[in-house]
Amino acid sequence: MSTATILKRYTPEEYLDLERKAAFRSEYRRGYITAMAGTSPEHNTIALNFASEVRVRLRGRPCRVYMSDVRLLVSPTGLYTYPDIMALCGAAEFAPGDLETLTNPSMIAEVLSRTTEAYDRGERFEDYKTISSLKEYLLISQDRVLVERFERKGQDWERTEYRDIRQTVVLQSLGCAIPLREIYAGLPFASGL
Repeated sequence: MSTATILKRYTPEEYLDLERKAAFRSEYRRGYITAMAGTSPEHNTIALNFASEVRVRLRGRPCRVYMSDVRLLVSPTGLYTYPDIMALCGAAEFAPGDLETLTNPSMIAEVLSRTTEAYDRGERFEDYKTISSLKEYLLISQDRVLVERFERKGQDWERTEYRDIRQTVVLQSLGCAIPLREIYAGLPFASGL
């Protein structure tokens, strides 16, 4: 005898109602809710380093940096998720009637983990590509010095790889640059390089 697991499908409204009451964050994709995993100390250090460096460089400009507690709605696909870091210059736009859900980032960065790397590179990136305001997407390794920057060039995405701790990532969409040394500050594998 075989058994099948039946997963309940939710509407976006049901998801948002549950999410506002939940003790943990979840992602919503095509009617299904998936709990988001916790992060490692390395992941947290990199995300905080990167967001802090971007924020310092945008100070005094009409720009915002958001960390993983701000929800994103990918309007064309209906995905609700929490990127590690999002930023934009200009007016923030939110989902109709929901000032907790951003819709127009110009830059998104995800810190890779073994459990999310394939998703961040694949299905999630495909969703992110449909955000018309998105100009740059970064994948930041948490266990070695490696930042991959994808920049929108018309309908295509151009990939640039940074592996040398002495390099600087230029964020065209935000008009600033972040040294890899600052992104990886405090991590043993990056010290002394």
